[in-house]
Amino acid sequence: MLPEFMRELFNEVEGKNDSHEVSIYTLSTCMWCKKCKKFLKDRDIKYKYIDLDSLSSKQKSEILEYLREKYKPDRIAYPFLVCDDKFVVGYDPNKYEEIMK
Repeated sequence: MLPEFMRELFNEVEGKNDSHEVSIYTLSTCMWCKKCKKFLKDRDIKYKYIDLDSLSSKQKSEILEYLREKYKPDRIAYPFLVCDDKFVVGYDPNKYEEIMK
């Protein structure tokens, strides 16, 4: 379950494929993040995203702390995609397909 402060920061993108809870943490100017959003849109997958570069430093720090504590990734990179309770760091369409089966 997401912390309350994060819920209001997400932008929702509608899609017919809503069998998974998909969230991505992105940067608005990142080409890999744009490719990730296009990947999801092309497959009509419902998802929500937060462009971290549009947030205050405090909000960004809180989100990064949450991601590190909850998922314990080796590193944080963008896009950071979460599907249900699995995650993928960086743009990797093969891994996206794998965790969304």
